[in-house]
Amino acid sequence: MSDGASASGQPARLNRLDRLDRVTRLNFGTHAAMALLHRAALSVYSLLMGLAQPLLRARLRQRGVAEPGYLVAMDERFGRYGGDTPPPGGYVWIHAVSLGETRAAAILIERLRARQPNMRLLLTHGTATGRAEGAGLLRAGDAQAWQPWDTPGAVQGFLAHFRPRIGILMETEVWPNLSAACQRAEVPLVLANARLSGKSQRKAQRLGWLSRPAYGTLAAVWAQTDADAQRLVAAGATVAGVLGNIKFDAGPDAAQLAQGTRWRQAWRNATQRPVVVFASSRAGEEAGFLKVLENFKAGALVEYAPSAIKSEVDQAEANQSGTNRVQWLVVPRHPQRVDEVAALIESYGLRVSRRSSWGDGPPTATGTGAADTLWLGDSLGEMSLYYSLADAALLGGSFEALGGQNLIEAAACGCPVVMGPHTFNFAEASDLAQAAGAAIRVGDLTQGVATAQALVRDEAALRAAQNACEVFLQPHRGAAERLADAIVLQVQMTPAA
Repeated sequence: MSDGASASGQPARLNRLDRLDRVTRLNFGTHAAMALLHRAALSVYSLLMGLAQPLLRARLRQRGVAEPGYLVAMDERFGRYGGDTPPPGGYVWIHAVSLGETRAAAILIERLRARQPNMRLLLTHGTATGRAEGAGLLRAGDAQAWQPWDTPGAVQGFLAHFRPRIGILMETEVWPNLSAACQRAEVPLVLANARLSGKSQRKAQRLGWLSRPAYGTLAAVWAQTDADAQRLVAAGATVAGVLGNIKFDAGPDAAQLAQGTRWRQAWRNATQRPVVVFASSRAGEEAGFLKVLENFKAGALVEYAPSAIKSEVDQAEANQSGTNRVQWLVVPRHPQRVDEVAALIESYGLRVSRRSSWGDGPPTATGTGAADTLWLGDSLGEMSLYYSLADAALLGGSFEALGGQNLIEAAACGCPVVMGPHTFNFAEASDLAQAAGAAIRVGDLTQGVATAQALVRDEAALRAAQNACEVFLQPHRGAAERLADAIVLQVQMTPAA
């Protein structure tokens, strides 16, 4: 027994209580200080977002020149709406910022409707391509709007008008004022099919006074992978489960798949030339790609692949005969850039054949089917057609530090992928595809072009890579069912307004 303690132990107990009281007061003071700093940071952020509204309007008008969709219902972005009276049970609100998220949302919406046939959907977007794609997912009684600009007034106007029962953010879209306003309005806000790259995590940490409370107020987060879950927890989120990536459950458009396959077979029968698609190419990548073709000194006739050609004599003979020459198809990620990409191709002395001019398939006649012609995908919503038309693909967004694109869509069409070093937005899927043999990683576009050409000229290697696509996909399906079950449970826990 210590000298300061009585037989009853009361002084020691009082000392422990005193220390606990001091710790409690210290923690309370720390939490109060953090809350104060958060409110101050949110106030400054809200002020800056408010001041930026005129710039946003100007930017939308500018983008609307090339994409008129940005001019539609512009006031919705600032919390002003008309019509769309909320249904009695409340909307199930899904936010899918752009085209990729909207396509992922389509998979989830199908499962949710199967479980709740009377569900009324509110679908919001940030881009014109996302909104155009989302329009096809609506049914009678549903509503569609722009994502509100993240100011207190716009967000409050959005919530007051639509009064959603639940908010489902697809993949990455977490905004400070939106999260705070949903918490105050008692609208559970969840993050579905959630992913967070290391780059985005570092950005969130730099803005921790804003991002941590935004992630912390989410009612549930369902991550794609364990790595995503760890990063989301570090960012301040409470992860309710790791359910997988619902994009594995996406099936290609059946009509497009059949059409593209038919076109590919007809093209190969007529020309004996394989097709490689540069899929979802981004600004800067097309120029790099064309420079590679130019450096190979054969343009669209390019046959240079050191691993596949024994000598310069073999190369010259191949160029003269045209046997196994590759037909390149370029599909820009953003449709508003099609004219820009067409002009760029022509500046390299090549001709352009646009998908919109084909009719029933790419022509094989001299001119549009000639070997100095590049095909250009100028349509929206036909990636299943393009992937099934191609024997293999270069993955856009992966040859610049842009994070890559969704290679699961290519694999679903049986189209193996050659990808660059930058796939951080789809890190696990890229690694899994490479491990299965459905994807090949290279260091740059020069290697990418050579590798793609070598692959499509090696029939055995190409068949193996195409078969590996299903091997890659099959073990990872089922996430959409698990996610739909989790969301329905969350909705049932939330009383209707």
